[in-house]
Amino acid sequence: MRARERFERWKGWLYLLPAILFLGAFFVYPMVDVLIYSFEEGYNSASQTYFGIGTYNYSYVLHDPYFLQAVKNTCLLVVITVPLSTGIALLIAAGLHAIRPLRNLLQTIYFLPYVTNTLAVGLVFMILFKKTPYSDGFVNLLIQWFGGSSVDFIEGPYWAKMFVLCFYTIWVVMPFKILILTAALASVNPEYYQAAKVDGTSEFRIFVRITLPMISPMIFYLVITGFIGAFKAYSDVVALFGTDLNAAKMNTIVGYVYDMLYGDSGGYPSYASAAAILLFAIVLTITCINLLVSSKKAVKAW
Repeated sequence: MRARERFERWKGWLYLLPAILFLGAFFVYPMVDVLIYSFEEGYNSASQTYFGIGTYNYSYVLHDPYFLQAVKNTCLLVVITVPLSTGIALLIAAGLHAIRPLRNLLQTIYFLPYVTNTLAVGLVFMILFKKTPYSDGFVNLLIQWFGGSSVDFIEGPYWAKMFVLCFYTIWVVMPFKILILTAALASVNPEYYQAAKVDGTSEFRIFVRITLPMISPMIFYLVITGFIGAFKAYSDVVALFGTDLNAAKMNTIVGYVYDMLYGDSGGYPSYASAAAILLFAIVLTITCINLLVSSKKAVKAW
């Protein structure tokens, strides 16, 4: 009997053991290894040697203009795309929830960009926006049709390239948010709406006072995951502007880490590790702030 009780006590840990081993091998160990690399000064990847321990790698990265440009690009991408994509997705989800005919078909259409390869979507965007010797691109044709002058969105001014990147990012992430918010709206108890309509409450006030508080946990979930996803942006930028992102001034923090490891200026795992730890610190700080704010909002809503 005691042996059975002992087994029951440890059974939960046995179930968790595969996940613990997986996380330890592919998350905890690499993270500790990266943290150690980030403090090893003058690390030589060929001889596996270094000449000191300190914070020089962090100082170098924080004073590197390429890293500062990558931080600027990443922060702009996060600040612009996360609120816009969440707000637009909320409006579209509310519209889909309100209509009856063809709802499933429309939901499927809106979800298609999410299951399409991001590099393929990026190439399509590049074709739409890029000027070539033979064509100014479809978007420039529309601009000229309305009386404006053409702009090179891919190799032109910085603001134009950032506009394309933000537009592309919103296009890619919005379908998933629409799907999640549509499910959240469907889970709201319809009795709340019926009671509000009996009292003569307007549709806008119902949306603000009932719908938003009820789905606020899902909105904050999308905001937090949106911040994390935007900070990890890299493949999308490569699809639009090619692999030489430093020359295009469109590199991201993840792109900077990759360049330090494998790019033309690669072979510096210590610098790459320091940049990766800084990225982790930024994402962790913003996530904690979002969780703190969301928990207070949820308490007020209830």
